[in-house]
Amino acid sequence: MFQLEKRHQLVLLILAAVILFGAGHKYARMQAGGPLVSDSLVTGMAENSNLNGTGSIPLNNLTEEQNDVRDTQIIVHVAGAVQKPGVYRLPAGSRVVDAVNMAGPTEKSALDYMNLAAVLEDGKQITVYSLEQIGGQQLPGSVTGGMTAEGAPVSGFGVSVNAGVININTASMAQLEDLPGIGPSLAQRIIDYRTQNGPFMTIEDIQNVSGIGEKRFEQLKGLICVN
Repeated sequence: MFQLEKRHQLVLLILAAVILFGAGHKYARMQAGGPLVSDSLVTGMAENSNLNGTGSIPLNNLTEEQNDVRDTQIIVHVAGAVQKPGVYRLPAGSRVVDAVNMAGPTEKSALDYMNLAAVLEDGKQITVYSLEQIGGQQLPGSVTGGMTAEGAPVSGFGVSVNAGVININTASMAQLEDLPGIGPSLAQRIIDYRTQNGPFMTIEDIQNVSGIGEKRFEQLKGLICVN
């Protein structure tokens, strides 16, 4: 009877040892690995990220931040005859000269045909034409005209070397309006097109401008040129 009880005790001791060993091993693994994310860390992340109950960033907060940036900075695209054409971020209220200097003008940049003092607008493209694109015209000693921030010439530098023919790559808005069938709205679209896409390579390219079809082109083709 004593031997049976002793044997039972031995079995119980072995079982207890196995259970304790398993529990201790599991505890040791938990201690070594640790929790992936603690409750305090989750709380801190939620507070720092301003997360709402659905786990998304509130749109109203994001909009306010974007508005703050938009009020203090602008982004413009400088293209054409510059050393480093590309997209640049500048303080709001910057001038065309600031963007051109960031992109780096070249010896061929026709800067005297631009209004470098114009205030930049967010999202605009500034096209710096080369002297060759201007049409080989000699720069005047005293500039009375210039080019808008978008690259559109003004005050008389748009006339082609061909008498009576308008260079659509350099013509001012007023000169474009002198063409048959071209009003202020269409003249502005022509300027916007060449600013965004570069100079017209052929006179036929003007048909890419919205509002100028084959019929209107027939009226214009003898009155326009591209160089």
